[in-house]
Amino acid sequence: MTADSWRNLIEHIGLLYQEYRDKSTREEIETRRLQDSQTDPEDTSPSEETPLEAEPTSTTEHKAPPQISLLRNSNSRFNLWQDLPEIQSSGVLSILQPDEIKLQEAMFELVTSEASYYKSLKLLVSHFMENERLKKILHPSEAHILFSNVLDVMAVSERFLLDLEQRVEENIVISDVCDIVYQHTVSHFSVYITYVSNQTYQERAYKQLLQDKPAFREVISQLELDPKCKGLSFSSFLILPFQRITRLKLLVQNILKKVEEKSDRESTALAAHKELETVVKACNEGVRKMSRTEQMISIQKKLEFKIKSVPIISHSRWLLKQGELQQMNGPKTSRTLRTKKLFREIYLFLFNDLLVICRQIPGDKYEVFDSAPRGLLRVEELEDQGQSLANVFILRLLENADDREASYMLKASSQSEMKRWMISLAPNRRTKFVSFTSRLVDCPQIQCVHPYVAQEPDELSLELADVLNILDKTDDGWIFGERLHDQERGWFPSSMGEEILNPKIRAQNLKECFRVHKSDDSQRRKLGSRNRQ
Repeated sequence: MTADSWRNLIEHIGLLYQEYRDKSTREEIETRRLQDSQTDPEDTSPSEETPLEAEPTSTTEHKAPPQISLLRNSNSRFNLWQDLPEIQSSGVLSILQPDEIKLQEAMFELVTSEASYYKSLKLLVSHFMENERLKKILHPSEAHILFSNVLDVMAVSERFLLDLEQRVEENIVISDVCDIVYQHTVSHFSVYITYVSNQTYQERAYKQLLQDKPAFREVISQLELDPKCKGLSFSSFLILPFQRITRLKLLVQNILKKVEEKSDRESTALAAHKELETVVKACNEGVRKMSRTEQMISIQKKLEFKIKSVPIISHSRWLLKQGELQQMNGPKTSRTLRTKKLFREIYLFLFNDLLVICRQIPGDKYEVFDSAPRGLLRVEELEDQGQSLANVFILRLLENADDREASYMLKASSQSEMKRWMISLAPNRRTKFVSFTSRLVDCPQIQCVHPYVAQEPDELSLELADVLNILDKTDDGWIFGERLHDQERGWFPSSMGEEILNPKIRAQNLKECFRVHKSDDSQRRKLGSRNRQ
């Protein structure tokens, strides 16, 4: 590949990665809407129509396959593979099966989206990081926190894209790309873990600079107004690497769903997906680690133990949920009383391995009066016994701080809050739609049509086009779901998504999910029973 062709590729990719990502996910949403509305969901969706066959060409004369001129196609914004002039004129569309054409499109998207991503990274570096005014304002340590190892990330993307482009140019029909993904993930993608793990420091430094340095704020605003940024914010460029590594895993999943079963291409796709999943998990853990440690230190300072002290801070412990509940006073026989002082306030800190029960005391402190290992907790919902006992459940500690069994009758502020506490306290109990100990056959599903950022530890952040199994829902507008592509679980507002009503589409989604994870048999057996935490 010549230097000129490389420069032309970057010039002629019309979309920055942020634009590509938004366009791609919204098209995915519309495709699912159309599929869900079809009476026969097996019909081909409009976005995946088999292209019109090209005019038959003579096969008697052997011709060398023409090279794809993606690098020099000035109209290339995000053309489909089948729309490229070389493909249209080759006659190959009349030979390939529809499923193979879909596979070609999936592989081609991985290549073109990497080019868009590289273009955006290059803009982050040349337009922001290397800006002379910005360099004078930022101390080297501030610049390091803000931009981290983005130069390493860009170099990895460049090397990766070169290998992908060379593969595309070998033949008009792409043989495979997942073998290249696998090689680069294993050898080079650790730079993403370094970058993403710095995200918490990065966000904090950026907010602090905006607040403390008016000159920084002014320069960033001016740079964002440059037409080459297309109205996109500086922060949208900073988060690119995390978005890309996550999206790359989904693109490989899309390829995996389309390759023939038990083929070499399936093997390479499974291997690439497994390595990408490892990198994504390491990225997520890197982000969580710092915030969790700071949170645990803060909680430790607020607790005063009335019982034997329990060490709170541990590398393997993190907060799942905290909040106020109402505890019923007196023995269980008092549950039918209707007095104003039937309940009193208590405060719970639930960690992944421990429950601490407290009362709030002056000075933003909490007095701990009981505790239990999380594995020794059981919950039971009370039948409706009137308004004063609505949203009430029983929490049993099989072995509390005094080494005995204890029960608490607790009242939540709403139905959703009650269910959220019950699932967090006892995650393996049966929910409304599915038993966590049985394999999923069919349950309600939802597609995310509005992104959502989790506000509490037991909530789940959602990206556009995420598909989730609905495990539970409440009357006041909350859903407990499990995302299919990574089995992450959590609560989110029901207004963030649209239910998938067609049972055949739901079954197809589950079938594809099982296939993606079939290289790990134990993971497949646990699908639907893995706890998000």
